[in-house]
Amino acid sequence: MTLVITMSTPQPELTESEWAIIKAVWEHQPCAAPSVQEALVASRGWTYSTVRTLMDRMVAKGLLTAEKIRHLTLYRAAVSRRQAQLGELRYALRHAFDGALKPMVETLLTAETLSAADLDELEALIVARRKSQAGRPARKANP
Repeated sequence: MTLVITMSTPQPELTESEWAIIKAVWEHQPCAAPSVQEALVASRGWTYSTVRTLMDRMVAKGLLTAEKIRHLTLYRAAVSRRQAQLGELRYALRHAFDGALKPMVETLLTAETLSAADLDELEALIVARRKSQAGRPARKANP
């Protein structure tokens, strides 16, 4: 039996460049493009025009919001860190595991070194999830 997760709410899928930008925005928001460029110049070497272009594209994609105040544009994240992380996980789930959660979790559990504390936390999350779903109809699993 294979558990397949259905994705009802679309989550954002960010490119590597968009991840760099949105992390800087989360850290400094509200912020202008020059402050984001300054935060990224050491690691990325991007010019102001590159950062501004990327940020404007992210506004068009709904990842950032922009508010113009006279000659200054202030940007804010339109998606939370959790939404972006979920989008990334769902992308990997769809593309690498054909939507099957169990093989993805098995791969993570066998590929990563987990401490006893990590395993205890994961077990507690599963127990809490089971309690929250008690009495709800079970999801159908695809064979």
